[in-house]
Amino acid sequence: MNKVQGLGLLDAPPHLEQLVMSQGKEQASRLDLAQCPLEGPAFLKGGHHPPEDRMLEFKPGALQRQTHSSTILPTWLHGRTQQGTPLALGSRAQSTAAASTPVLSAASLVPPVTPIPGTELAVPGLGPELELSLSELGLASYTPVGLIQTLLESLHVHLGLPWWGAIVAGTVVVRCLVFPLIVKGQREAVKINNHMPQITRLTNVMNEARCSGNQFEFNRAYMTLMTYRKDNNINPMYGFVPAFVQAPVFISFFIALREMTDLPVPSMQSGGLAWFPDLTIADPFYILPLVATGSAMTVMQLATEGDMNNPNLKLMTRVFSVVPLIILPFTFKLSTAVFTYWLTSNTLSLVQVGLLRLPVVRTWLRIPQRVEHKPNLLPKREGFFKNLKTGWKNAALAQKMEEREQRIKNRLALAAKAPLRQTFSYNPLKPQEDQTGSNTPTKQPERPWRNPFA
Repeated sequence: MNKVQGLGLLDAPPHLEQLVMSQGKEQASRLDLAQCPLEGPAFLKGGHHPPEDRMLEFKPGALQRQTHSSTILPTWLHGRTQQGTPLALGSRAQSTAAASTPVLSAASLVPPVTPIPGTELAVPGLGPELELSLSELGLASYTPVGLIQTLLESLHVHLGLPWWGAIVAGTVVVRCLVFPLIVKGQREAVKINNHMPQITRLTNVMNEARCSGNQFEFNRAYMTLMTYRKDNNINPMYGFVPAFVQAPVFISFFIALREMTDLPVPSMQSGGLAWFPDLTIADPFYILPLVATGSAMTVMQLATEGDMNNPNLKLMTRVFSVVPLIILPFTFKLSTAVFTYWLTSNTLSLVQVGLLRLPVVRTWLRIPQRVEHKPNLLPKREGFFKNLKTGWKNAALAQKMEEREQRIKNRLALAAKAPLRQTFSYNPLKPQEDQTGSNTPTKQPERPWRNPFA
């Protein structure tokens, strides 16, 4: 038994003592000084310490054991050293060690201890726990709504943007992807406007043939109109592509943000800015609903300002301008995340309308120049309700024509399969009785003619 300074007694194996003595006192050095200070009551007091934090100090004829904690440092070491960094001892510490002796870590002799399953290890300096991903919360699927959520999460996590910045950036990305379709719709709208007199004339001929019931003339007028559109590369359906694309995008963004705020995603509760730091609740001051409604009305007004001489567009603009005011009371309870997207989208729409009005931008985007036609060459503008009534009559007439065509086909099919129908008032295969002796001629029974295709 050898006397150990300050910590008690511990037997030293003979082969370890011989190994230390053979190295020589001149080559002995102390290892891991930062983890094994020589002084400090805080390191000598306390309870149990794990084996990997124990240092063994070997001396001739004695084995000294020192215990310290790697997670608790004295106040004079806080903020100055890191774990594993060599620490230069002061004069007082050097005076306590009469001779330099080697120190071996017990971690090299004791196998590592695995933590107990289910226990959480607190790591200093890492801050709060990492947040769960949207897929772990049951969101971010492969539907359009889930893809929008995945995009927002990628911008938030990989670019380090706050949630309000991720919503704004995601809106900009999606609008940039949709912008080529909007330009395509502008080109088709200008083409239709420039060829409107010819299209109107061919359409009137087709409608007259339909009203007269002349199917041959109707088919010929229809083929003429289709040929004219094909020769001039006119497709009216392209004009509706922007509306058909932007509507699903708006609905997908709306549902995606509603699901994220209704859950809610914990980090979104502090991902706002200014007076709405929490994106999962409604605006307490009702500023965002009012601003979003006003911007939506402005966008609708500017989008149809160039065609306000058309009474149909004039009425449609008035109707759609009132819609935001009607739904305004129902939007007060929406979360600020939804209004962040809506307001950003309206702002981009205003910028887009302003850019597409510049001649330089229209030339660069290869949008044709709009041609102004004389009013007598354009179709008659009878108003929205009158056009609706005329369209209803044309649809009813077209339905009657289709029914007549179907009856004719059925009659012809029946005539090809069934026996011949009697069309004479008498049987021509049988000889008639000779009535020349009578003074009065025979009178055939009257049988009115009936249209078999009626």
